Amino acid sequence: MRKIIISGSIAGIGLLFLSVLGLYLTVWLFPSVAIQYFDPAFNTQSSRVMIYYLHPFVISLALSWFWSRFKEMLTGSFLTRGLEFGLIYSLIATFPMLWLIYSAMNVSLEMIATWFVLGLLQGVIAGLIFEKTNP
Repeated sequence: MRKIIISGSIAGIGLLFLSVLGLYLTVWLFPSVAIQYFDPAFNTQSSRVMIYYLHPFVISLALSWFWSRFKEMLTGSFLTRGLEFGLIYSLIATFPMLWLIYSAMNVSLEMIATWFVLGLLQGVIAGLIFEKTNP
């Protein structure tokens, strides 16, 4: 349990950095997508904004637990295992969730694509961190 919490916390710091970096890169590289966040569906001025900064730690602890249960099934090199872990997470959790969001909310396919890329990168980076901290 200790390894799960420690590796999950380390991954949480990495994913927090990725989330903030992704936010700024989206604004700079895809301003038309960033403007969509001013839609009333997104409540960016509330006190709940702290949830955004806690999300990387919640997801990294969940992924750390998943890694500890699943790591023996992944074979290959350091990079291969991290990539495979990220792909598995993206296809099992991220893609179905985004499918539902796209069908129920007024968001563009471009926004969904950026969220999918973020989810994929979260899974890969977490997998690489777990590979080093909890092999």
